[in-house]
Amino acid sequence: MTDTGTTASALPDALLRIRDLHVSYPGKGWRAPRTEVLNGVSLDIRPGETLGLVGESGSGKTTIGRAVLGLVPTRSGSITFDGERIDTAGPSRRRELSRDLQVVFQDPYTSLNPSLTIGDTLSEPLLGHGMGAREARGRVGDLLARVHLPSDAAGRLPREFSGGQRQRVAIARALALHPRLVICDEPVSALDLTTRRTVLELLLEIQEETGVAYLFVTHDLSVVRFMSHRVAVIKGGSLVETGDAHAVTTGPRHPYTRALMLSAPVADVTQQRRRRESAALLGRGTGAPAVNQG
Repeated sequence: MTDTGTTASALPDALLRIRDLHVSYPGKGWRAPRTEVLNGVSLDIRPGETLGLVGESGSGKTTIGRAVLGLVPTRSGSITFDGERIDTAGPSRRRELSRDLQVVFQDPYTSLNPSLTIGDTLSEPLLGHGMGAREARGRVGDLLARVHLPSDAAGRLPREFSGGQRQRVAIARALALHPRLVICDEPVSALDLTTRRTVLELLLEIQEETGVAYLFVTHDLSVVRFMSHRVAVIKGGSLVETGDAHAVTTGPRHPYTRALMLSAPVADVTQQRRRRESAALLGRGTGAPAVNQG
């Protein structure tokens, strides 16, 4: 693995520590071999830090987040949160861990229950963890204010909001229990460019106010550069480059990372075409992506 900065093993104060993680899925058909999705991934996240995890579609980046959340079984390796190994945690412990570990999914249109008001959506995790109804209502008001939505949003349904507003609601729900780590799984890829920046700035504002850590999963190196303290680049289930965000996104060492950077969209059409042609040439013989990161 190419390293351009601090390695995972050099972070003794890590909040999340993943070591030699392997995940595989059963093959399709009788006697089909298992498909290896993650091959010995190791990474750390410190309290209050954003680690950007970047790779093309199918690289395994989303699987890492799902493994941390206990949504996929691991074949070997370990996941430790605040000194406690959690990859072997049972269902009851997982429910308790949801207070500290939360997620914001990619699609704001499907991540909210269309039949529940925003107030009910935000109250659900609070009531489930023993908070009284009156206290929960007050907390809902605080959450709406934190994500810059009006207080009357609590009585409205998700269909009454834009995509960016729905993602704000999803962020508010993730923050409801004061988590210490939020898995952000492509949280802005379904949004237009203007709304995307607004949501990213909101996430940074929340991090500054609360000290929450993010595992920020994306295919877009420009988003990673804006959001992250450190970056880990994944290809085919293995990390190929890690380091300081500025170093990785301005002077990547691995051909795959360079191809990802060249494939990122830019406003100028001519420059975009040249970048994509360069990415395609770079990808030949290296296994790097040509253009589309999915």
